[in-house]
Amino acid sequence: MGEKQAQPVILVTAGYDHTIRFWEALSGVCYRTVQHGDSQVNCLQITPDKQYIAAAGNPHIRLYDTLSNNPNPVTSYDGHTGNVTTCGFETNGQWMYSASEDGTVKIWDLRAPGCQRDFDHRAAVNTAALHPNQGELISGDQNGRIKVWDLKANECTEQLIPEGDSSIRSISVARDASLMCAANNTGNVYVWRLNSGGAQKGEATFQPLEKIEAHKTYALKCLLSADCSLLATTSADTTVKLWSTRDFTLKQQLNGHSRWVWDCSFSADSAYLLTASSDHTARLWDLGAGEGETIRTYTGHQKPVVCLALNDTQS
Repeated sequence: MGEKQAQPVILVTAGYDHTIRFWEALSGVCYRTVQHGDSQVNCLQITPDKQYIAAAGNPHIRLYDTLSNNPNPVTSYDGHTGNVTTCGFETNGQWMYSASEDGTVKIWDLRAPGCQRDFDHRAAVNTAALHPNQGELISGDQNGRIKVWDLKANECTEQLIPEGDSSIRSISVARDASLMCAANNTGNVYVWRLNSGGAQKGEATFQPLEKIEAHKTYALKCLLSADCSLLATTSADTTVKLWSTRDFTLKQQLNGHSRWVWDCSFSADSAYLLTASSDHTARLWDLGAGEGETIRTYTGHQKPVVCLALNDTQS
């Protein structure tokens, strides 16, 4: 997609006010606002080279240039017929996956038009995550099922049902391929140990490891940190909780948001956490400050902020 000089830190938020906002992470200044007139934005993902950002809406996925002030999308991915709940990129940025309330999971080659793969979940899909082996996609649906899709065999190879029909809200797979977590509408988070001989070897097998009663109402997001030492959970109860992956005990509870907390992202060094909330703000937390301290609040959205994306990796 052409070579450009990427920015060192990209922080972007979006939600129900039909805008995508780009922020200077440290100052909290919004330096660019893109109008996303079609719909609300449900998910944001930055390409690995930091040149583009995907915004998943209803029912399209728009790709925007991160390095220019072009207000228009450079590409649109059309094929879903309902809310696109999540999207993400393969490690080299050559293809993208997406999942939707239309009951499908799709694979898009960024170098070719149209959708290349289409998996039928048979229920609204809320979340999906790519295994570090880049060959398996794990998705969770409204009916409480988690499915593992083998992208080479082009089929579902495993189905997990951790808690009856409690809707799966979020899935996270550890970068070192050691763990997978799934959060549900009951507020519980289930953890599996992945036995795959490492991130690059063979298919994953799932060994139940832990059930965390994380929240008393909807758990909206679960996310494992880059160093795999922490698990963050966000909830409709307005809190963010941080759990040790060593023994799954609660390390910190972050209080500050006044409404539902929808999304979160760790910094590359796992020392900071960004959160997005229905209170119209995003927050940056210093996780090394005892109980966790808000060091920046990003204000400007006029409606709930339900998704964010951060890339602060050093090339």
